[in-house]
Order: sequence, then structure tokens, then C-alpha cells
Amino acid sequence: QVQLVESGGGLVQAGGSLRLSCAASGSILSINSMEWYRQAPRKQRELAASITSGGITNYADSVKGRFTISRDNAKNTVYLQMNSLKPEDTAVYYCYAEVVTGKRGYSEYTYAYWGQGTQVTVSS
Repeated sequence: QVQLVESGGGLVQAGGSLRLSCAASGSILSINSMEWYRQAPRKQRELAASITSGGITNYADSVKGRFTISRDNAKNTVYLQMNSLKPEDTAVYYCYAEVVTGKRGYSEYTYAYWGQGTQVTVSS
């Protein structure tokens, strides 16, 4: 079994910064993509940023230039540095990871896991 534990959310004023962390633990052989999603009240969950095991990143247009995703493969941890926060960034932020839990020959056993979510609130 694999667990993702997020931390770092909170209340911040517009223009401020927060850093989210998500640590994966359990039966982990390796982790492919690690991603941050967010869900604002009465809206669908959306991808904010993603990073591959090789460090290739992708961002939603709404966060480009303000958010930075990074990861520490040795610690199975992904980070989201959020700067110049806006009230519209208010949401529950969820960590997502594609975890390889085992191999058999050339086949990998890969499963998707979600964190429990952490609240980010940006006041105007």
C-alpha cells in the first residue's frame, strides 16, 4: 500500500507565497509522474502542475510564471512553490502520483494514488 501525505496549506494574503509538500511512502519501487490538482468550491478538479521522473514540467496557463513544481526522487516527495497568490487560487490542493510498486520481467505494476488534500485560502 502507498500513502501520499500533503502539508503546507493555509491562509495567506493576496501576493503572498506558500509551499506545498507531498511525501509518498509505502511499497514504492519508483514514481513516474507526480502532479498537483486543485478544486475550488463548485468547480471541477483541475490540473495545476505536473512533473515527470526526469524533471519535465507542465503548468496550467492560470499558474504559469507564479507556481513552480519540483521533486526529490530520493525522498519520494513533490513540492509546489506558489508565489504571487491570488484569491482565485483558493482551493483544496491534491497530490497525485503514478507509483510503480513492482516488476515482473519487462512489465511494471503501476497504480495511481491521491493525497487527502490540503486547503489553500488566499484573502484579498
